[in-house]
Amino acid sequence: MRAILDIVIIVLDLYVWLLIASAILSWLIAFNVVNTRNQFVAAVAEFLYRITEPALAPIRRFLPNLGGLDISPIILILVIMFVQRVILYYVYPNVV
Repeated sequence: MRAILDIVIIVLDLYVWLLIASAILSWLIAFNVVNTRNQFVAAVAEFLYRITEPALAPIRRFLPNLGGLDISPIILILVIMFVQRVILYYVYPNVV
């Protein structure tokens, strides 16, 4: 059972890195540093959007409009960190 919890922690860590990559790529696209007409960039952007948007959309519905500032990735990262700490401090020690 601990192996399953270890895998859950690793998957959550990986998802945090995907969220960070998605945010950075969106900034690069917004400031015209990378060109979305490039097929590779478009494929990576589409992949990151499809992976992160299902988790970010519910958070965006509850946040007020902050203009061009999107803090939903930060909130999701904080939630993921909270879940990881709960697993590590409360669930993991009680699993045989």
